[in-house]
Amino acid sequence: MCGIVGYVGNRQATPILIDGLKRLEYRGYDSAGLAMLVDNGISVYKTEGKISNLESILPDIKSTCGIGHTRWATQGAPTTTNAHPHVSGNISVVHNGIIENYEELYEWLISKGYEFVSETDTEVLAHLVHMYYKGDLISAVIEGLKKVKGSYAAAFLCAETNKLVAARKESPLVAGVGNGENFIASDVTALLKNTSQVIYMNDLELVQVTAQGMQFFDFDGKPVEKKVEKIEWSLEAAEKSGYPHFMIKEIHEQVTSVNDTLMGRISEISGDVILQDITLTLEEIKSLERIVILACGTSYNAGLLGKYLFESLAGIHTDVDISSEFRYANPVLSKSTLVIAISQSGETADTIAALKEAKTYGCHTLAITNVVGTTLSREVENILYTRAGPEIGVAATKTFTSQLIALYLLSIYFARKRRKMDIDKSKSLIISMKLLPGLIQQILNNKEFIQKQAQRFSNAKDYFFLGRSLNFPIALEGALKLKEISYIHAEGYAAGELKHGPLALISNETPIVALATRSSTYDKMVNNIKEVKARRAQVIAIAGMDDTEIGKYVDVVIKVPITDELLYPILSSVVVQLLAYYSAQALGCTIDKPRNLAKSVTVE
Repeated sequence: MCGIVGYVGNRQATPILIDGLKRLEYRGYDSAGLAMLVDNGISVYKTEGKISNLESILPDIKSTCGIGHTRWATQGAPTTTNAHPHVSGNISVVHNGIIENYEELYEWLISKGYEFVSETDTEVLAHLVHMYYKGDLISAVIEGLKKVKGSYAAAFLCAETNKLVAARKESPLVAGVGNGENFIASDVTALLKNTSQVIYMNDLELVQVTAQGMQFFDFDGKPVEKKVEKIEWSLEAAEKSGYPHFMIKEIHEQVTSVNDTLMGRISEISGDVILQDITLTLEEIKSLERIVILACGTSYNAGLLGKYLFESLAGIHTDVDISSEFRYANPVLSKSTLVIAISQSGETADTIAALKEAKTYGCHTLAITNVVGTTLSREVENILYTRAGPEIGVAATKTFTSQLIALYLLSIYFARKRRKMDIDKSKSLIISMKLLPGLIQQILNNKEFIQKQAQRFSNAKDYFFLGRSLNFPIALEGALKLKEISYIHAEGYAAGELKHGPLALISNETPIVALATRSSTYDKMVNNIKEVKARRAQVIAIAGMDDTEIGKYVDVVIKVPITDELLYPILSSVVVQLLAYYSAQALGCTIDKPRNLAKSVTVE
């Protein structure tokens, strides 16, 4: 999730672009750059690191037209060479998104005589538009992008014309309307200092921006009529895109982050998962006898779900260890063991230390992380990036569900390689996974009902979250989220364990969240609900839309859309996140920065 800004007008562009990039820095933080239209062509300035690093290398540029970018690396390390903008002849481009057919386009462009200097997929866009440019930038962008599969918000400059052209597909892009000047950006945050008049672009639309005005087109080159809208947010609020907190913004962003983690990695046709950064050979995958997952906190809960998936789908014995305990437990590992380290930041000190310990045993290693170029990613042989984008709220939300998606992908990948899953089952599961973003949106559309339940029970001193099988890790995660941001004491339990002690704590003042989606343990879960109801507990059940029975046994039912039994944990995760968020909001807590906690734990 990177940041784009563009400007054409009568003022000096550099300070406007830099200010816009700073307001987008939460979207990307590993490199930044500008491309400025000057008398002798296009001048490009870029560097790795923060925007302040870019400012330190900028000369006094006289230009009234330019584009800028702040990057969160998804392909290619966070280096100056890989930073945007990218250039091909008289064309410069900045880009957010993923080019799924990058390798195909790369080989084709090489055959046409183009040379690549970066490791990024974005460079193909510059070469494509350069190849098709015959004096009309709009036509060149249309012809170039017609060859692209994937997602993009992209802005192009041409040295021969004082205008910019931008296009959108599955990645945000908005145009800003000024007086004798006009703007584009990936978020209104970058625009509000200069204008509150904006035009939202839809998928497969382009805009040609000059100082005098803007023209919008579809991909057939036909003009499109657009409506100007006024933004009422304050500049401070706009940094959260109008949401009161980053956490709720990031909960909503799961529609995109789940899609982005899946993108380019699944094939409905072959029923296969495609993981290009996994270097394990077929023989090595077949010979795996054990997987050990190392993680902390939320990532540990994701790992527990991974255990169920690897064992039930791929037939590989799996253990999950808390990273901070692993180093001191004299682990039993061998060369037939795969160690998977999970860390949102890629800098979690305990997980890195545990991984280094595991490597001394000669194990295969793999990391699941959200940030390119981190310590963890450099320590492993195999890497799977979650593509969730920057997460500012301390309580992990979209990074958790992206980690779950990564574990689903890995388990299907291993299951197919080991011939434990037939093509019909994998196709069915992949099709269901592709539907998840839309199903998450359906849950978000019902958030007001979830908010009412959170407010109803917000004065509780204790909560229990109960789940069985695949839902047990989500019970743990729901309890963790509630503790982190609302400071309500909460415990996650395997529901079958209630009779072994926790029932002593149940009363009519103890809300129970029961994860009761359809599964092989559904009937047993209903019996566990009856146990707590017999102790006068108030029960909030999370159940499928098709469940007409559960309401007989509980006080509240929060329904989730119907999906494959294996995938309900993704949908239930969104519900428990919303319950935690609205509980904290009702209590007036500092949601994005809960007391005593930090986003990335870089000390042991």
